[in-house]
Formats: sequence, C-alpha cells, structure tokens
Amino acid sequence: MKQLLLLTMFLTILGADEKSELILDIEKSLMATCCWSGTVYDHGNKEMEIEIAGMVDNGKTKSEIINYYTDKYGERVLSIPVAEGFNIFAWLAPLFFGLLSIFIIIIYMKTSKNKTIPIVNSSDSNIKYNDEIERELKALD
Repeated sequence: MKQLLLLTMFLTILGADEKSELILDIEKSLMATCCWSGTVYDHGNKEMEIEIAGMVDNGKTKSEIINYYTDKYGERVLSIPVAEGFNIFAWLAPLFFGLLSIFIIIIYMKTSKNKTIPIVNSSDSNIKYNDEIERELKALD
C-alpha cells in the first residue's frame, strides 16, 4: 500500500512538471495583454496565467492555446513574430544593416590608408606671412 501511494505521488509530480513546463512555455510565448510591456511569464498577468492553466488542464495543446490568443488579439500577442510576409524584414533587417556597416567600415579603412598627410616645414621661406607667424609664436612663449 505504501509503495502504491509513493508511486501515485511520484507520477502526479511528474505529470505536474510536464504541465508546468507547458504552461511556462506558453507564458513565455505570449505577451501580457494588460500593458503589452513583456511576456506573461515576465510580467505576471494573473488573469492570463489562470486562463492558460485552465486550458492546459482541459487538455488543450500549445498550438491551440496560441491560436486562441492570436485570434483574440492578433499577432501582436506573440512574443516572437512569425517569420512570414513583412515580419521577415524584422528578422533580416538587423543582419542586412550589420553587414552593410561592416562593408562601409572596410571601404573607409582601405581608402584612408592611401591618403598621405602633407608635412609642413616651418623653415620654408615660401610660406606667406611666415616671419609674422614666427614672431607671434615667440611672443607667446
């Protein structure tokens, strides 16, 4: 009898862990609809947490629950946008702009190596107002 009780408790704990993992996964996949400032998991929207737990207890799958909230609130409720249509831009734009900036930096570095800085010799007598400049610099010392 004791073994049966322990086995039942062990199976209950395992079953609860599976459900809690599913619930956590769903909560991390959905935005909190109260203020849209974070996921249900991060924000702690009690109303949605209770709804999600109830749906999981009723045997609904993750995709069914996600589809329910997507139908109710639109794609805005998803924490990660679906990679189709215009949303592909959200996934590819950072990569594109990163590669473009690296390309621009490489081109700038290659072109800046070819430029030489002219060396000015202060003893050159062909510089206009050279004597006046030298006198003013000596007066500053």
